Amino acid sequence: MALDQFTYVFAVGTFFALLDAFNNGANDVANAWATSVSSRSISYRQAMVFGTIFEMLGAITVGARTAETIKNGIIPNAAFQNNAGVQMLAFTCALAGASTWVMWCTRHSAHVSSTYSLVSAVAGVGVATVGASQVQWGWNDGKGLGAIFSGLVMAPAISAAFGATIFMLIKLVVHLRKNPVPWAVYSSPFFFLIAGTVCTLSIVYKGSPNLGLNKKPGWYVAAVTMGTGAGVGILAAIFFVPFVHAKVIRKDHGVKWWMFVYGPLLFQRPEVAVMDRANVPNYAVVQEDSDDDEERPRPLPSKTSPTPTESGSNPEKKLDQDPELGEAPVQLTYKEIQAQGERKLHAKLLKKRGPMGWAMRTLRDNPTGPGRIYEVHNIRMFLKRLPAMVVCGLLYGLHYDIHAAQSGIAGTPEGERMARVYAEAKKYPNEVEHTYSFVQILTACTASFAHGANDIGNSVGPWAVIYSAWSTGSAAASKAEVPIWQLAVLSATISLGLLTYGYNIMKVMGNKITYHSPSRGCSMEMGAAITVLVFSQYSLPVSTSMCITGATVGVGLCNGTLKAVNFQRVGLLMLSWIATIPIAATIGGVLMGLFLNAPHF
Repeated sequence: MALDQFTYVFAVGTFFALLDAFNNGANDVANAWATSVSSRSISYRQAMVFGTIFEMLGAITVGARTAETIKNGIIPNAAFQNNAGVQMLAFTCALAGASTWVMWCTRHSAHVSSTYSLVSAVAGVGVATVGASQVQWGWNDGKGLGAIFSGLVMAPAISAAFGATIFMLIKLVVHLRKNPVPWAVYSSPFFFLIAGTVCTLSIVYKGSPNLGLNKKPGWYVAAVTMGTGAGVGILAAIFFVPFVHAKVIRKDHGVKWWMFVYGPLLFQRPEVAVMDRANVPNYAVVQEDSDDDEERPRPLPSKTSPTPTESGSNPEKKLDQDPELGEAPVQLTYKEIQAQGERKLHAKLLKKRGPMGWAMRTLRDNPTGPGRIYEVHNIRMFLKRLPAMVVCGLLYGLHYDIHAAQSGIAGTPEGERMARVYAEAKKYPNEVEHTYSFVQILTACTASFAHGANDIGNSVGPWAVIYSAWSTGSAAASKAEVPIWQLAVLSATISLGLLTYGYNIMKVMGNKITYHSPSRGCSMEMGAAITVLVFSQYSLPVSTSMCITGATVGVGLCNGTLKAVNFQRVGLLMLSWIATIPIAATIGGVLMGLFLNAPHF
C-alpha cells in the first residue's frame, strides 16, 4: 500500500535527488571531462555529446550495483524498525544536505566529491535517526563507512600509479625516440588494444546484474575482454594506421576524415596536396589570439624596478607626475582584470549568430530601468529579458574559453604560477599528440561510462529507497533492485548539469593542475577508469573526480620534477574533499534531527 500521506516527502526527496544528480554532472562529471577538453582532443561541445551518451549507457547497464551500498550499507535496514515514513524522511534529508553543499561549492568553483558528500550526509542522518551505534562505521563486508572512506586515500594513489605507468610506457616507446612520429603511428594499435580491453572490462567483468555477465567464469571474462581488445587493436592497424600515416608522415592535406574507410589503400594513394607540415591541430595549452592582441591584459609594472618612463627618476614617483605621459595608466586590480576578460568574451558573443548571439544582444538592448524589480516597467522588461536569460543559462558554457581560464591571466600571481608549471613540462610534436587524440576519445568515453556506472549510485540509491518505501509502505522494500527508469532519469539530469554548468568547475581543473596533452590525457583517463572499475567491482562507491585528479598528478610527476604540478591547487582540492565530510554530515544530521524531533499536536 502506498503511503499517500507522505507523498509530499517523496516529492521533496525527488527534487533533491534531481538536484544532487545535476550537481554531480556540474561538478564530478565536469572534472572527468576536463582532461579531454584541456588536452584539446575534443571540444567542450563534443564532450557534451559523448558525455550524455556514455553516462546514460554506464548508468543503465551497470549502475545498479553501486547503488546498493549507499542504500543499505551505511544504515542497516533493520534500524528503521519497518517504519517506512522515517526511512523516507531520512534519505530525503541526506539528499538535501549533500545537494545543498555541492551546489554551493559548484557555484563558487570549488570542486568537491559528490560521492563523499552524499555518503557523509547519510552517515549524519543515521546518527540523528538511530544513533551512532547503529551506523556501520567499520568495513561491513566492503559496504561500511570504513571501506568507503578508505578510498579517500587509496583511490588517488592507485590512480596516480596506473596513470603514471601508462604514460611512462608511452614516453619510453614514443616520446624519447629521435623521430617519434613513426613510432607513435605504428605503436598506436597497442594502445587501442589497452583502451579497448579496459572498456570491455567495464561492461563484462563488472556487468549489470540484469545481464548476469559478472557471474561468468574467469576464462570467459578473460577471453571476451582480450578478444575485444585485440579486435579493436586489429581494426586500428587496418584502418587507423594508414589514415594517420597519410596525414602525419606523408603530410597529405588532401586526406579527409572519412577516408579512413579506405584502410590499406591509403598507402597506395597518389600524393595530392603534400605540404611541408602535417595538417593537424595545435595542441598547445596556451595559444595566442591574434585578433585581440591589443585587448589582451598586459603584465602589471613591477614595484621594485622602474618602468622605462621612470628610468633615472625616483622609483616612488607617481606616474601622473610625468608631464609627458598625460593621464596616468590605470592600475587594474585582479578582479578588474577578470572583469576585463569577461567583457572581452561578451563582446565576441554579441557578434555571434544564432541563439546565443540573439540572447546576448537582447540583454544588452533591454537593460533594467531605474527603481526596484517590482516597478511596472521593470516587470515588463524582465518578461522580455526572461527568454534570453534562459538561453544564456543553457548555452553560455558552450562558448566559454576553458583554456584561457585554466592558464590564468598574464600579470597576476595565478598566471605566473601556471606559466612556471607549464615551463617544466616537455612539449611534444603536434603530429605525435594527434595520434593519441584518437586514443583519448576512446579513453574519455570509457571514463564517462565508468563514471555513469559508479557515481549514478550516489543519487539513485537514496531516491530508490524513498520511492520503494513510498510505493509499497514497507521499509524492507528498499532492498529491491533499482528500477531502470530511475537510472535513466538521473543520468539525463547528470548530463544536463554537465551541459549547463560544468564549465564553472572545468575552468579550475585540468591544466590548472599540470600541463595537458593528448598522450598525457589518455594515460590519466585510462588510469582513472581502471581504478573506478576495481573499486566498483567490490561495490565500493569511489569518487571518479578523486581518481582523475590522482591520475593527473601521477602523470604530471612523470615530467621528472615536482615543479610540473600545481600543488597549491592539489592542496585546495584535498582540503575541500576533507571539509566535505563533516559539513555534509552536519547539514544532513541537523535537518533530520529537527524534523524527527519537532514538536507537534
